[in-house]
Amino acid sequence: MAAKKAEQALVTRWRGILALHARTQCELDRALHRHGLCGSDFEVLDVLAGTLDEDGSGSCGYRVQQISERVHLSQSALSRLVARLEEDGLVERSMCPEDRRGVRVALTSKGRVMYGQVLPVQRAVLHRMLAD
Repeated sequence: MAAKKAEQALVTRWRGILALHARTQCELDRALHRHGLCGSDFEVLDVLAGTLDEDGSGSCGYRVQQISERVHLSQSALSRLVARLEEDGLVERSMCPEDRRGVRVALTSKGRVMYGQVLPVQRAVLHRMLAD
């Protein structure tokens, strides 16, 4: 009986986590939509904003595989998202110098400006939805 209650408590907790994630993702999508982005777009921009060139001046980017390890998207969904961000001028793709089969993705100057504009929006949503 006690084991059954403990199991049910875990299931209830799990469903609560899923519900909180869904509500937060919807709020992020709603807030970022005003800027032409969705939550997944922001996550990719956020990952790319964390990389710098050797001189510290700008984003040197990540390989697509490295991005996929940091965001919760399939490889094909990430490829489509990166293509869309590239069409919007927010990222650029280039051949990976260390492995010519690989593709490196980096923020453009427009992407850095957009990231700077939406970062406070995303953080405000997280604070509103997740802060205790």
